[in-house]
This record gives sequence, structure tokens and C-alpha cells, in this order.
Amino acid sequence: MLETLVRFFQEGGPFMYPIAVVLAFGLAIALERFLYLGAMKRRNRLAFERGILPALQKRDYSRAMKAAAGSKSAIATVLGAGLARLLANHRREDIEYAMEEGLMEVLPRLEKRTQYLATLANIATLLGLLGTIIGLIAAFTAVAAADPAQKASLLSESISVAMNTTAFGLISAIPLLLFHALLQTQTNELVDSFEMAGVKLLNLVSESTNRELPA
Repeated sequence: MLETLVRFFQEGGPFMYPIAVVLAFGLAIALERFLYLGAMKRRNRLAFERGILPALQKRDYSRAMKAAAGSKSAIATVLGAGLARLLANHRREDIEYAMEEGLMEVLPRLEKRTQYLATLANIATLLGLLGTIIGLIAAFTAVAAADPAQKASLLSESISVAMNTTAFGLISAIPLLLFHALLQTQTNELVDSFEMAGVKLLNLVSESTNRELPA
């Protein structure tokens, strides 16, 4: 199996090497993003469930703010912006705008380098096609000067070798596109969790305001 893969790589021509570099670079980005988002999920869950949420449920907004300020998680940044406005006696709309601003601050960190995967997948595909086209041009050039009896076999062999780059380009592009979709899904789930936490905070503020109103 290993010998077959090595022969497949060697017969593909020089374009196999840049495609391999693109694949390695894309896999490194995907691995780093999966580790980062996984760690972000754990930090967010711990910061919210063990620090911020218990304080919010007790209407202890000062303690919730301290918990958010003491955490480096993204959800603490989002909720901390809203809590700062809340403690300054701002309106509900101001609190909501502040959390939206906090979300815009953390979103680039969540999406960082993820878009590169789609670009790298396209590059791998295009490199594969380019390698095949150049290989076919070289094959037809060689066949034109070959013995007529050998033209058919030489042409079929050359075309087979030239198609290796297209195959390798697609083999590289497909997992990169899959990783891109999975990372986008994880990022959207994190954003949804931030929005859900923000809604909980706004609902608690509304409930507190309603209780303070005279009957």
C-alpha cells in the first residue's frame, strides 16, 4: 500500500509537491482551530455555569461582573460588556448594544484562519487541474514525435500519469472543505451560546425591573 502511494505521488509530476504543501498547511490550520474552539467551549462553560450564571440567578450583578472580569473566556467578554452597562444603570437597549459590541469583538478570534481552508481547497483543486493540463500538453508533444505503433499506448500511459495530479488535488480539497464546514458549525454554535446567555441576562434584568414597579 505504501509503495503504491509513493509511486502514485512520484508519477504525478512536480505539481504533486505544492499540492502536498497546501494539504499540510490546511491540516495544520484545521487542527489548531479544532483545538482552539474545543478549549473555548470548555472555558465558556466553566465561566458561565460556575461563575456568572449563579450570580445572575441571585441578582448579584456585581459578583457576576467580577466573575466575568476574572475570566478570559469569550462569553465573559460578551456578558461583561452588558453587565458594565447594567451596573451603570443604563437602559435595556444600551445593555443589548453593549453585548452586541462584545460579540463583534470576540467573533474575529473565533473565525480566525477558518476561511483559509476553503481558499486552500480551491488552490489544491486548481493546482491539480493545472498539473494535469501541463502533463497532457507534454504527453501530446511527446506522442507527436513517437513511433506510430507506440502512440496509442504511450498516449494512454501519459494521460493516466497526468490525471494523478487532478486526483491528488481533489483528495486534498475534499477533507479541507469538510473541515471548513465543521469549523463553521462549531463557530455558529458558540455564537448561538453567547446570544442565549445574553438573552438570559436581559430576561433577568426585565424580571427585576418588573418586580420593582408598583402594583
